[in-house]
Amino acid sequence: MSDPFDVITMGRIGVDLYPLQAGVPLAEVTAFGKFLGGSASNVAVAAARLGRRVAVVTRTGDDPFGAYLHGALREFGVDDRWVSPVPGLPTPVTFCEIFPPDDFPLYFYRLPKAPDLEMYEEELDLDAIAAARIFWMTGTGLCAEPSRSATLAALAHRSGSGSGAASTVFDLDWRPMFWADPEEARPHYAAALAHATVAVGNLDEVEIATGEREPSAAARALLDAGVELAVVKQGPAGVLAMNRAGEVARVPPVPVKVLNGLGAGDAFGGALCHGLLAGWELERIMRYANAAGAIVASRLECSSAMPFPGEVASAVGSGGLS
Repeated sequence: MSDPFDVITMGRIGVDLYPLQAGVPLAEVTAFGKFLGGSASNVAVAAARLGRRVAVVTRTGDDPFGAYLHGALREFGVDDRWVSPVPGLPTPVTFCEIFPPDDFPLYFYRLPKAPDLEMYEEELDLDAIAAARIFWMTGTGLCAEPSRSATLAALAHRSGSGSGAASTVFDLDWRPMFWADPEEARPHYAAALAHATVAVGNLDEVEIATGEREPSAAARALLDAGVELAVVKQGPAGVLAMNRAGEVARVPPVPVKVLNGLGAGDAFGGALCHGLLAGWELERIMRYANAAGAIVASRLECSSAMPFPGEVASAVGSGGLS
């Protein structure tokens, strides 16, 4: 086996067609930009931008948009060896509306089924996943078969391989349009949490996973479910992180003029991976991840907006973004 990856992500990919006009309803938008999208893929790009060796496990359609995504991943420095086409299914497309500072409706076109849900256990390189320093999976990957079984198999193989200090991150990534109801999701979330070492999510997502919405109670519930580090993102209230050793970090948000908040969580995720790999103390990781998220929130796009190390360091040092 070649040297292990710093980060392997597994989950959603697609093409983001975002309006180049803010404050305009989608029906009236006349110009769009085309970008690589999907949470797992965006996190991979974010970690690669920060200098990490990264790969993504996902699937596209066997079509021109799929070819575009392969090229975009390679351009961003993300290894695409485990990105394969699914004949007969179109590459997903996602539109959004941009109403700053806090209204960004998303419209997913993932019918009849998204290719990234057609992942099978027997097609995974389980040894590479087990060897990665960080494995990042998402709640969306649990919403349908065969992706659900493949994701849980990857988690089980990794936890059974004795990965030592490696981190397995469960991005709770709750998207209600991908589930019949929250009760359907909870047992699958519980199964994944039993194998994860880190859980990260916003208030809606931690409530789906634990039944708790109050941040401290939700973090404790995530720790009780099996993880070693719980990260609760609270938007304008900042972020709460709590680990099994009893450390707690409460970090305020970085002041920023928001243009499009949709990619902020993925930038946070890539920076979280970077900080974990660097072995930083908890509060430093959260401040760094908050700054990365704020930078992307101030920009239009998601993947191509992911910051470089100097930009994040500058935002952390200045305490805000102009």
